[in-house]
Amino acid sequence: MKLRIAYLSSSLLLTLAAFAQSSHTATKADFDKWMKQLSNWGRWGKDDQRGTVNLITPAKVKHAASLAKLGITVSLEHPIMTESAEDNANPLTHTMTATGENPVAGAYAMDSYAIAFHGYGHTHMDALGHAFQNGQMYNGYPQSSVTKDGAMKNDILAYQNGIVTRGILVDIPRLKGIPYLEPGAAVYVEDIEAWEKKAGVKIGSGDAVLVRTGRWARRAARGPWNAGEILAGLHVSVVPWLKQRDVAILAGDGASDVMPSQVEGVSQPVHFLMLVAVGSPLFDNCDLEQLAEIANRLGRWEFMFTAAPLAVPRGTGSPLNPIAVF
Repeated sequence: MKLRIAYLSSSLLLTLAAFAQSSHTATKADFDKWMKQLSNWGRWGKDDQRGTVNLITPAKVKHAASLAKLGITVSLEHPIMTESAEDNANPLTHTMTATGENPVAGAYAMDSYAIAFHGYGHTHMDALGHAFQNGQMYNGYPQSSVTKDGAMKNDILAYQNGIVTRGILVDIPRLKGIPYLEPGAAVYVEDIEAWEKKAGVKIGSGDAVLVRTGRWARRAARGPWNAGEILAGLHVSVVPWLKQRDVAILAGDGASDVMPSQVEGVSQPVHFLMLVAVGSPLFDNCDLEQLAEIANRLGRWEFMFTAAPLAVPRGTGSPLNPIAVF
């Protein structure tokens, strides 16, 4: 038996190599197939609106809390941009309604914020009512459930009690020995598995996986660019692997997808598969630079991950400030 294993035929080796190469390609037909095969619809009941957050059990929360050993907290929110840029078409509007010159009741300064948070400029969470495919969203709710009054199903209130779980940073630039990935670079399953081996971690059920491409490091070094057209991120072939591992949360420093998507006829296939089929809320535009520095200094790539979206009835998402705790 050992002899037979040692001398694999050249044809078998070629077959394995071809399979590895094929995992880097995907078609619209693959996307359509995965929309059905990876579906979690009905897994937690026909009325479920929380999706993969159901995988975060009380035991998972307790384990996550046990990872907070040093009391070091790290914000994962990129400072909110108040000026227009190539990657921020909708800057936050900050209006002072009362100042030191005209304080309310002679004693209070006041202000208001207006923010269109979906897009590539602001750190935010996508609820499951954010995306549709073939007239439906997660768990089979009709697209028509989202009206001018907001999302009647799959809204952000499903996560009002917050999210606490084990977070794992997957630092792809550090794996490759570079400061950041170039826009358009794709991350594949073998990259994530190589990082698991290097970091000594294994992604499992209920985890929040944070994928660093170095987007904000590159922006600081080279300036902004149109992130809606070209951005480093996950290749769609990673999604079946994420489903197999039962990941609860996918977060990244971009919009998760590599762009262009490398799937002809489908823009942002990772977004659609995760939100609609798998039922996983997404965290976009997280700033993972400080987290990467501290994790590397500590030699720890797992931590307690916490996030609490704004409790906006019928909202399709929320700006937020996720926190990692070591």
